[in-house]
Amino acid sequence: MSSMPASSFSQNDLPDAVKVPAGHRVAMETVGVGEIAYECRAKTGAAGSFEWVFVGPKAQLNNRAGQTVGRYFGPPATWAAQDGSAVTGTQLAVAPSGNGNIPMQLVKANPASGMGAMNGVSYIQRVATRGGVAPATACNAATTGRQEIVRYQADYIFWKAA
Repeated sequence: MSSMPASSFSQNDLPDAVKVPAGHRVAMETVGVGEIAYECRAKTGAAGSFEWVFVGPKAQLNNRAGQTVGRYFGPPATWAAQDGSAVTGTQLAVAPSGNGNIPMQLVKANPASGMGAMNGVSYIQRVATRGGVAPATACNAATTGRQEIVRYQADYIFWKAA
């Protein structure tokens, strides 16, 4: 099996808001496959109103060949490689990714913990999202505290300084 070069990912078709600044290169491309938990809670400052609130993700990170190379979980949002290195980050921007899909996202990475693949990661992009939005089921006084799990998939592209 031939491996794709790291430069195969192109940002050309992405909205500007989620593009990684010049001076960075793709270090790793992964496909996150997993689930997002939501919980029905009372809306802050809106008596008698309720909403589904994002609780956290849990996903396996696979390489383009389908082999597991890490995992994604939170809070806080954490991307961990099989080698023990891990990174958290701060969301910089989001952009719509189509009806029923969580948005694309650009994250500025914090310094990695542990030695390995996540060392030197500067940005993480979430693109090609499928699913993951809050449940369509009722969220009201009777369902307060109920958690729902929603399946999703997204590509996570890891960038390092060029």
